[in-house]
Amino acid sequence: MSDLFGFSNINELALAGAAATLVITLIAIAIYFKSIASDKSSGELSDGAWDGIKEYKNPLPLGWAVSFLGLGIWAIWYMFAGYPLNAYSQIGEYNEEVAGHNAKFEAKWQNADEATLRNMGESVFSVQCAPCHGLTGDGIDGKMAADLTKWGTDTSVVDSVLHGSKGLGYDLIEMLPKLDGLVESERDIELARDYMVKYLAQTKPLTAGDENTKGIEEEAWNVCASCHGEDGKGYGAPDLTNYGKPEFVVDVLNRGKNGYIGSMPAFDDGRLTDVQKRAVGTYVLSLRR
Repeated sequence: MSDLFGFSNINELALAGAAATLVITLIAIAIYFKSIASDKSSGELSDGAWDGIKEYKNPLPLGWAVSFLGLGIWAIWYMFAGYPLNAYSQIGEYNEEVAGHNAKFEAKWQNADEATLRNMGESVFSVQCAPCHGLTGDGIDGKMAADLTKWGTDTSVVDSVLHGSKGLGYDLIEMLPKLDGLVESERDIELARDYMVKYLAQTKPLTAGDENTKGIEEEAWNVCASCHGEDGKGYGAPDLTNYGKPEFVVDVLNRGKNGYIGSMPAFDDGRLTDVQKRAVGTYVLSLRR
């Protein structure tokens, strides 16, 4: 806190301001009570009347004008000198302590193994996510929020293409059901999905027979590539190379989601650290059925 005029903290300054306001108020009251007892009304009356009562065109009271001007000067001094914007505050101290704790937390758990992240994610999920998605992650039978037990599964890809995907705020248009008629059959969706998970996201291991179907799978993927790119990295659409990985969940957490039944807030406001987001992603993917 500034030491200007001898004040060393905000409490002393506030008390001094309150005392000065009280003294000025008492002086003004005393002056006006004295004038009430001795002064007589005189002067020019206003043109308007209210129930036969007219007002005098009195000049602005000197005491009021001085008080108004003084308070304005004091407010400017208080903002820029008495309590500058970068001065100490309890909120600022709290934010600094939280930032310091988060930095230590990130450093300690930066290289946490999957089991540790999963346990950590379960704790965060139960507080931040379970009120809507349920403790088991099924969205309370899909009635409150998305069923997260299907995330990162083959079924989820097909379901997203069939019914569309919305609300993540990407630059490109939202994905319409069946890509607005570009997909003719569910088999084409499955072929495109297989190409994505095997060759782009690489979340499904390749087998000796995969090379025999790679050509037709890639052809089916070309419909998706018009938005997601040939390499699946998105470029204004979701990065599908992260599909089935914690990073995919983290992206949704950072963006938030406007769904069909409500809105999930974005978690990019500092309430979760990067490690905690990755932990939530790890836990959510462990719920897959």
